Amino acid sequence: MLTVRKSQDRGHADHGWLKSHHSFSFAGYFDPAHMGWGNLRVINEDTITPGAGFGTHGHRDMEIISYVLEGELAHRDTMGNVKGIPPGDVQRMSAGRGVQHSEFNHAADATTHFLQIWIEPNVKGIAPSYEQKTFAANEKRGALRLVASPDGAQGSVTIHADASLFGGLFDGDESATLALNPARKGYVHLVKGELQVNGQTLTTGDAALIENEAELTLSHGKQAEVLVFDLAA
Repeated sequence: MLTVRKSQDRGHADHGWLKSHHSFSFAGYFDPAHMGWGNLRVINEDTITPGAGFGTHGHRDMEIISYVLEGELAHRDTMGNVKGIPPGDVQRMSAGRGVQHSEFNHAADATTHFLQIWIEPNVKGIAPSYEQKTFAANEKRGALRLVASPDGAQGSVTIHADASLFGGLFDGDESATLALNPARKGYVHLVKGELQVNGQTLTTGDAALIENEAELTLSHGKQAEVLVFDLAA
């Protein structure tokens, strides 16, 4: 079964310096029907104005992935990492038993647009850790490129969770299929463009919640960028 959730049905917050769309309940947005999907807990689409950002704050026992769409996200944490995250990079931070970090847009004249993703870990109380890798556009062109997995397969970042994340770019005749375990859950987030998912059309910001399906087919893309999650039920 595939259920489409439209972009406009997400939660929305406008803090002036930060505009955010929440796929699942987060902060001031609460919807008991959308508390997460499988072990996927958060997808926030955030836009940060020039010179603004999230001050130092803490996390514990969560796998946090940042996926930048435009601009650059400046990251600093108590593990000693000071990084810039550009589009094309996937950043993973395992909060473990506790970490503090900040995220800023230091540009004077450009916004930073990114997805903040939280996945519940399958082990708690571990030492916090950080990883960041670049995945070139040609690796994702007309394909589903594994970018995060429990074992770091195919050069993906390693997450301490029973989940895998794929990124893809599709346009025109490009298509891809992904075998699914019907006992697990799948989730598709269309970052931008238009794309058919098992024959149903998604547009920018839409999602598809998937269960009891054995295969996922992506096709008929129009300048589409997509994230696909394979999740514990």
